[in-house]
Amino acid sequence: MTKTRGKNLDDDAIALIVGMLDGWSGKLTWDLLIEAIQKRLRVRYTRQALDKRARIKIAYQVTKARISKISTSKYRRKLSAAELDAFIQRTNRLEAENVRLRAENERLLEQYVTWAYNAYLKGLTKEYLNTPLAGVDREITKFYLL
Repeated sequence: MTKTRGKNLDDDAIALIVGMLDGWSGKLTWDLLIEAIQKRLRVRYTRQALDKRARIKIAYQVTKARISKISTSKYRRKLSAAELDAFIQRTNRLEAENVRLRAENERLLEQYVTWAYNAYLKGLTKEYLNTPLAGVDREITKFYLL
């Protein structure tokens, strides 16, 4: 029996996988993530395919660090009512900030599309647009008197 090649990772699948990692709790390994993806998306990706995508790789590393921090931190103990209230307030603030940042990101993506289209109309290439900025000369300016 031959294995069939899985569907390519598209932006929607990557967004779903990153969302899964954002809400992940408990032990995290590539194998556990692959199993969760297979259950949710009905597609089995390899660790290498997932690790090759920057958004997934960064989300995995951040989630791994978050889980490690939680498992070794003060959150493993019981929280008092005051601590729980403070934690809920912080969570609510972070959720509101997340909504705002998503809206800002969407606006920036729309602006990028506009810029890309206008650059295309002017005949500017991707290579030209990605040219690094010139270095700043921080030497002391010498003034010459005439």
